[in-house]
Parts: sequence; structure tokens; C-alpha cells
Amino acid sequence: MASSTEYGSHTWDLLLRVDHQYEGVEKEFPLQVTGDLHVGGLMLKLVEQIKVAQDWSDYAFWWEQKKCWLLKTHWTLDKCGVQADAKLIFTTQHKMLRLRLPSMKTVRLKVSFSSMVFRAVSDICKMLNIRRSEELSLLKQSEGTLKKKKKKDKNSKEPATEDILNLCNSPVSSGLPANPGLYSKTMAPVYDPVSGSPASSTITWFSDGSSTEQNCSILALSHPNCSPETLAEMYQPRTLADKAKLNAGWLDSSRSLMEQGVLEEDQLLLRFKYYTFFDLNPKYDAVRINQIYEQARWAILLEEIDCTEEEMLIFAALQAQYHVSKLSLSSETQDSTCESEVDEVEAALSNLEVTLEGGNKSNILEDITDIPKLADNLKLVRPKKLALKAIKTYWFVFRDTSVSYFKNKESAQGEPIEKLNLKGCEVVPDVNVAAKKFGIKLLIPVADGMNEVYLRCDNEDQYARWMAACVLASKGRTMADSSYQPEVQKILSFLQMKNWTTCSQTASEPENVDMKPECFVSPRYTKKFKSKQLTARILEAHQNVSQMSLVEAKLRFIQAWQSLPEFGLSYYIVRFKGSKKDDVLGVSYNRLIRIDMATGDPITTWRFSNMKQWNVNWEIRQVAIEFDQNVSIAFTCLSADCKIIHEYIGGYIFLSTRSKDHNETLDEELFHKLTGGQE
Repeated sequence: MASSTEYGSHTWDLLLRVDHQYEGVEKEFPLQVTGDLHVGGLMLKLVEQIKVAQDWSDYAFWWEQKKCWLLKTHWTLDKCGVQADAKLIFTTQHKMLRLRLPSMKTVRLKVSFSSMVFRAVSDICKMLNIRRSEELSLLKQSEGTLKKKKKKDKNSKEPATEDILNLCNSPVSSGLPANPGLYSKTMAPVYDPVSGSPASSTITWFSDGSSTEQNCSILALSHPNCSPETLAEMYQPRTLADKAKLNAGWLDSSRSLMEQGVLEEDQLLLRFKYYTFFDLNPKYDAVRINQIYEQARWAILLEEIDCTEEEMLIFAALQAQYHVSKLSLSSETQDSTCESEVDEVEAALSNLEVTLEGGNKSNILEDITDIPKLADNLKLVRPKKLALKAIKTYWFVFRDTSVSYFKNKESAQGEPIEKLNLKGCEVVPDVNVAAKKFGIKLLIPVADGMNEVYLRCDNEDQYARWMAACVLASKGRTMADSSYQPEVQKILSFLQMKNWTTCSQTASEPENVDMKPECFVSPRYTKKFKSKQLTARILEAHQNVSQMSLVEAKLRFIQAWQSLPEFGLSYYIVRFKGSKKDDVLGVSYNRLIRIDMATGDPITTWRFSNMKQWNVNWEIRQVAIEFDQNVSIAFTCLSADCKIIHEYIGGYIFLSTRSKDHNETLDEELFHKLTGGQE
């Protein structure tokens, strides 16, 4: 038997701090502990010392010096590495957090500060009724994007534009498990008779409170645009370096909020990080569709993505149509049956299922022995030195994923003048419908960079067929692919929206609408046109979209956004191994693009489909990637942590493994395996 003095030599004092709100109750408690005491036992001893009767189940130890949680309650203090100098805080795992949504609406809710961010975002999306949480993440607004705002607000108080939506009573935010059945096939959508959108379709999965239903309706509807003055005060990126600042603050999905310095009542941005909007369905995705629409709308208004004047007017017209439809629907008497609302959304669903590839895959088996081909007279434009261009008409034949051109139709049986393999190339539209210009810009990877080729088509139909073929070929697909026809229709639909000059010139301001054109376009176009000119041009463009429903206007807007050349690109400033200057790296859902920082021109493209492996040297923070044909690259990231790019690559590969099985559960382990890294 050991004597009491010998036993005492193995014990030591540990000072514990308790994060509670009770007045008159001590917050610091010294306890005598031994190294073989497990964390759960330490909790028990501490609660006995506090002597306050309450539910302590949400409390855990936060180790302040090491910035980590002690969540494995069966581990001993020795195994955790806890010694007498450790500062342990006994605090709640769920804390209040403010989230700025893509719609710029701020919600306040209780979030787990101890779970990995990937799991925390999943819980947040359950509270907000957003499916496919893996597409979203949390973003800390970088200091660079706040500078303009601070200068403007130096002599004035913070504008009280926000009324914060408080969701702290939601079952998930209270730390309770969420209702199962997110992907259940038996979900019954419920349609909002006012908005014509299924605003409350997902509410029954998570709660049965009327307040939750009201909150869901708020998040599923777009609100009036902000004033031009407010827009002018917001951060607008002018260069690629500015755009890189927007993506610098993504949180690490494999670590908790607390581990990344996020404090209670902090504000973060909830954004769609990955631009692969899978299984987007108006029946169940009212909130999700609205938030994607809002993220797209703000990206257009703040010029985070470039678009032409013609495209800007289309986006303005679609925004105007959305608000016209909302006003006309809310002013009508509510005597229509639910069936008519269902029909409207069913029609929108059948015509406009927005997926990344542009439509549903046909169930009809293609005849794989008959690969379709295109053959037509097109103009070939090759940029030459001294800014001159050589334009000549050739006979073009598109087969498989290659384009060949010949002197004329008769010589097509012989050898082509040149054969262009489009697999892995960049395809950029060069269109002005009013000027009857239908061009396709091809940037084809070659050994020393990108070979630039322009094709000119004669009309919309020819352009749609060739453009769709080029887009598919760049992804390694042929025209036999079932997504070819939907892609053609999508392009024609977008061109039709642009072609307002052929419509009747009876454009008039819709009734009951206070048209403020400056609210629908970016500040650049507000400066370019007078208010009356802008109104007239938006109304002219509005003629082609004036018959659209609420849901259809949003889906068309998302579809038009997806058609922009820069869609889905996230920019980072990097230094490639062996290079003496900085470049911009664009990360997309299927490729990486090296871009010249000064000119903005693509230098090289690397497809994920050709990638063999990638890894990170955590000591020197360098990302190394190997591709087919012995191509390898390595770079360090200068505008953000290299972990962000590593997670982007792994995240997109993870998302490419998803299937349309609605009963599927996310393989969280696979996500962390692909994105976590070993630091």
C-alpha cells in the first residue's frame, strides 16, 4: 500500500476556467488531478465543484494555448499532453454566429464551434432548408475588401440597413440532432400561393413551427435591389489581383470554427464555394435557387465576373421581370387553386432543369457506331502581328473532339490544311446579336502556351450547333453525348433573350413598377448611360422575358450566369516553380488555368481529368501536381494559404463523385481524405 504522502506526489494542481453567466459564482476552480485521470472524469470533478444545477452536456474543454478542443473524453490527461500550465476553459460547444447569406441578408443562429466546418455548414444548411450543403462553405471577409467601405464610413455611423433574422430557436441550432430524411423520395413539396415558388417545401423535414415557415419564405424570396449609392460603397474588384482577394478567406473545412479564431457573435459569409449546382430542382430547392440567384446577381452588379453590355441588359431585364412577376402575383386575389401553382413550377422544371452540363441525360441509347459530325463553311480568323487579322472562309468538319478545315467542300476527302484537337481547350463566346456577330474563340493548349483561333459563324443556328460541339469537345465528349442537344437549346435560348431588336417596338414601362434602372446594372453602366436611356434599353430587352414566371426568371438568370466565360473561376495569385514573376491561377470545377496577371490572357490550361496526383509540401507551402504525358507543375500561393487551393481541387473531385440517388448520404470521410492534407 502506498502512503498518502507518496500518493500526493503524483497529483498536481490544474486551474480550470468556466465560461458561465451566473453572477456570484466563481469562474476559476483549482483542482488536484493525476495524469491518468480521463477528460470525462475531469469534467465530472469540475461540475461537482461548481455546484450549479443545469444541463452541462453541451460543455467541453477548450485548450487555449494549443487552440484545440478536448473532445475525446476517454483520453487521459497524459495522453492529451495536459500539464499544470495548461489553460483549459470549460465552455459551450454551440455558440451564436452571424452569417451574411448570398442575398446579403444576415441571420443569427447557434452553430457548433467544435465540429469541423464541413459538418457545421451541413447543420447550418439544415436550419436554412438548403439541400446539397457540400456546395457551400464559410468565408471570412478579407481586410482588403473592407478598405473602401471603411474610407466611406469614416465620418458616418455604420448604416443601419440590416434587420437580422434570428434563428436561434431552431432545433438544429439548439444542438439537437436534425430531422433525418433530407434526400427522401417521399418529400411532398408545398407551394407558396403568393410567390408561385415552393418556398416552404422543405420545412417539414426539419421543424413544424410557423416561425420557421415564415423565415423560410423570407430566404426563398428576393428583395428589392439596393440603391446605386449603397452599391457604389461596396467593394468592386477592378483587376485580377482584386478578384483574388475575394477568395482568400475561405475557412478550412477540416478544422473547427474555434480553431480558426472565430469568436461568438462574429460575422462570416455563407457562400456557394463550388460552382457545381447538382440536382437543382424547383420542387424542393426554393431557398437554394434563390440564394444561388442572389449570389449570381451580386457577382454581376459588383463586377466580380465580366460580361458584355448586351449581357448586362439581359441580366437587368431578368431582374426587372422577377420584381414585376412578384408584384403582379402579390396583387392578385388568392382564389387560384394549389394545382395551378404546381403546374407552373412543373413547367419551369421540365423546361429549365439547370445543371452544370446543361440538362438531363436522355434515356434513349445512342447508336455508338454513328458519331455525328458537323460540316459547314465558316470563317477562320487568325490574329497576326501588328494587330492585323487574317480572315478567310474554309470548309470545316467537326468529328469526335477535333475540327479539321479544308480549302473547300470538294477537297474534304483529302488531307486537311490543319486538324485542331479541342480536348482541354478554352472555349470563349464572342457574340453581339445586334451586330450579327457570332464568334467562337478557341484557346488550344500547345507545348509553349495557348494557340488562339477564332471561328465566325453566319447565324444563330449555326453558332449554337458549333458552339455546343466545341464546349463538349473541350470536356472530351462528342456530339453523340446526350447533353449535346440540351446544350444547343440552352445557347439558342440565351441568344433569343439577347435578340430583342426583332421584337415589336412597343416597349412600355410595366404597370405598378417603380423602375429604377440604376438598381439593375453595375455602376460602370450607370455612369455610361443617362437614367432614361438605361430605362429604355432595359425595357427593350425586357420584351423577350416578359412572359416568364418568378421561378423561370430566376432559373434563366442562373443559366445566363453559367454561360459567361468566367463563370465558376476562383482566382489566386501564385508563383510557379522556376518562374520569376507572379501569375494568376484560376480554379474551376474541371480545370486549372494559368493566367497572365498583366494582360488577363490564359497561358495554359490543365484538366482535372488528366491529373494523376497532387500533393502539398507543407514545410515550404508548395502545391505539386502531376498530369498525364509527364506534365508536372508546382507553385506557391501568395494571396492565400495553399491549403485553400488544395481543398478546392479535392473538393471538386469529391463533388464529381455524386450521383442522383436522393437517399444518398455524403461520404464525409472521403471529403476529408481528399481535402484535409497532412500538415
